[in-house]
Amino acid sequence: MQAATALEAVLRRDRWIVGAGVAGASAIAWAYQAYMAWGMEHGSSLIAALMPRMQAWTALDAALLLAMWVLMMTAMMLPSVAPTVLAFAEVNRRRREARSPFVPTGVFLAGYLGAWAGFSVVATLAQEALHAAALMSPAMMARGPVFAGSVLLAAGVFQWTPLKHACLARCRSPLSFVLAHWRDGAGGAFRVGLLHGSYCVGCCAPLMALLLVNGVMNAGWMVLLSVLVLVEKLAPAHLSMHRAVGASLCAWGLWVLAGHWGE
Repeated sequence: MQAATALEAVLRRDRWIVGAGVAGASAIAWAYQAYMAWGMEHGSSLIAALMPRMQAWTALDAALLLAMWVLMMTAMMLPSVAPTVLAFAEVNRRRREARSPFVPTGVFLAGYLGAWAGFSVVATLAQEALHAAALMSPAMMARGPVFAGSVLLAAGVFQWTPLKHACLARCRSPLSFVLAHWRDGAGGAFRVGLLHGSYCVGCCAPLMALLLVNGVMNAGWMVLLSVLVLVEKLAPAHLSMHRAVGASLCAWGLWVLAGHWGE
């Protein structure tokens, strides 16, 4: 009985350690993003030096923008992946108790964030192209209702697609996903994290594209999207919340486009 009690205490401690690590990393990323947003709003010279310039970009400008996207995705997605990280840690503990191979949970998380780093590369290239086409303002938001309305409409339609449903279903079942895709070793853990991150990117990438509409560094919009992603994953499947969000985005996009066409 004493041994069982001691084991339960260890497991509770491990859950707290993993949870605190994820929460701490998320808090650091959010603090950085909040500081960047504040600096842009108040004309901080330091933040201005860290932001890409409005003229033709150099490799340094692209690198700074990529770093911004990576940190932004880390801040926004860590809270929603916490249940899967905890599920991975739980399976890892059970394997350790059974003297089976196990790896640090951080390897799985690194794979997950690697998928979002890949998305950040695509987002950086897309923003650079939009900047060159004069479709982004100095505040890094959509310039013109046609572009903004089109992005909103596309994101809304995506919410109704089978791809969205399939990716979201895998994000909603953390323990089932980990058990179904478990691979031994550090490389296996990284690949499982990368796979889960890829499903998450497939589920949420169009929503993240909305940052281009309302401001890449718009702190309020970042918080709203983060909460939306978290609620989508935690909400019961029968509520079809993602479809309600899609309908709202379609209506918003059509309203923006109709306002342009009515001018």
